[in-house]
Amino acid sequence: MRLGPVGKTAFYRYNSVTESYERVYPSWKSRMWIVVRHFAVGIIIGGAAFLLLDNVIDFPHERMLKRENRELRSELEILNRRLDVAQAVLEDIAERDNNFYRVMMQTERISDAQRYAGLDRDDRYNQLTSMADNRLIGMLTDKMNLLERELYVQSKSFDHLRELAGQQKDKLAHIPAIQPIAEKDMKQMASGYGYRRDPVYGTGKFHEGMDFAADKGTPVYATGDATVLSAEWNSGYGYMIELNHGYNYVTRYAHLSNMHVRPGQKVKRGDLIGNVGNTGKSTGYHLHYEVRYNGVPQNPVNFYFYDLTPEQYNEMLQLAENAGHVMD
Repeated sequence: MRLGPVGKTAFYRYNSVTESYERVYPSWKSRMWIVVRHFAVGIIIGGAAFLLLDNVIDFPHERMLKRENRELRSELEILNRRLDVAQAVLEDIAERDNNFYRVMMQTERISDAQRYAGLDRDDRYNQLTSMADNRLIGMLTDKMNLLERELYVQSKSFDHLRELAGQQKDKLAHIPAIQPIAEKDMKQMASGYGYRRDPVYGTGKFHEGMDFAADKGTPVYATGDATVLSAEWNSGYGYMIELNHGYNYVTRYAHLSNMHVRPGQKVKRGDLIGNVGNTGKSTGYHLHYEVRYNGVPQNPVNFYFYDLTPEQYNEMLQLAENAGHVMD
């Protein structure tokens, strides 16, 4: 039978020998089981209550913290995108520095090891939005360090180039530095530098210059101070002018209709030397223009730094890259 104080349960057993009820006490195992059971039930109830409060009920202070966290993450992601834009601009400047300004000055390009010494440039930044806030902040700090390093190296590079420019004024006057045809007279970029399909023979060949499509008679200008090496018929080039700029630079202007210079004549950058034509192995009116350094063809697109704005230069790069219609 069960008897006991209020709120408690006690167990008794009738003893026939003593003809009385004797209280029965549970074993220690039973007591431990009761404690464990009550503890487990308490944990379950407490956990359920916590989850309910955490996921269902938002207290005012908690709602404010969550809103602030969302706003902070949004600001960090905006900062990340702004850093990406700044990084892209700086990398474009670095590309010009190596393949444009340093080509002009004939000095060694800055290697990636020099530009990013001590900095990890892996694509780990692509995973920023999935990181915890503290890691996101750390990665943004790394990106800012990279940007500061690149700015420092680029600033030093420009200082060096400015010093070289001051020492090489005569060289700068002679190096090819403008388009041979005025921007307003050019119809289109017919073909850029590199491997192209020959329009006559249909075979692949290396195109050693750039083709500028223009009307017959369009003026052709010397791209730097020079001495005329030749001005004559030259087989597939048709009527061609070759200028010696000194400093190991030579330029060629081919398929001309008229030539206004003679061998040995001195010319200045911007002087009229000929007119666009369709002579030699040519499929239409255009100028074939080459720049050679130490006898080796160079990409002419790297030598238009005097008469093109940055926007025009970028457009020229795109045209030269995509133009595939060789006309000679």
